[in-house]
Amino acid sequence: MTDHRTRFLQLALDAEALRFGEFTLKSGRVSPYFFNAGRFDHGASLAALATCYADAIDAAGVEFDLLFGPAYKGIPLATALACEYARRGRDLPLAFNRKEAKAHGEGGTLIGAPLAGRRVLVVDDVITAGTAIREALATIAGAGGQVAGIVVALDRQEIAYEQRAGEQDRRSAAQAVAAEAGVPVLAVAGLADLLAFADGNDTLAQYRAPLQAYRARYGCQPRAD
Repeated sequence: MTDHRTRFLQLALDAEALRFGEFTLKSGRVSPYFFNAGRFDHGASLAALATCYADAIDAAGVEFDLLFGPAYKGIPLATALACEYARRGRDLPLAFNRKEAKAHGEGGTLIGAPLAGRRVLVVDDVITAGTAIREALATIAGAGGQVAGIVVALDRQEIAYEQRAGEQDRRSAAQAVAAEAGVPVLAVAGLADLLAFADGNDTLAQYRAPLQAYRARYGCQPRAD
């Protein structure tokens, strides 16, 4: 694993954003792990998380000139990432949306820098069913922006529980969104990285077998790259 993946998983473990056990997901699946980016609820942990995002993005070589955080968890993530890039000497514009349009003040659903004519990188925590991300992509297109890519913290690398192409579709929600939008979907780390991380951690070794069983049952098709 690259260093940003290891740092991210350890950071998530320390913040209790990454937990192991038995969790019933919205899909009804029983997962041996659960990720909640909302647990990055202190300045230091959020700043450290932003360095992991930035390293993953830079390693992928995606070209963009604006950060967009979908409501709600994407807002602090994109903001922290903008601050990290400013620390690195790159001052990026930032925008995000609200879920309910305002009729007063600046009005509308968009807040921050204008999107028109800009290459937009969408920053979020995970892609589960892909509904929220698709809404964000439509919002960006409607405002005249061009989506350059999507970056999330963790890719569960499992088949989407809302299949759009029949039961034989072994794509994850992230893969489906990438194909539909024609843009890369990056992740700081994925389930494969989590398995490797658990293998090298004596405390987590007991969870490796349940993780492998979960991947065998629900794992998506391998990424093309």
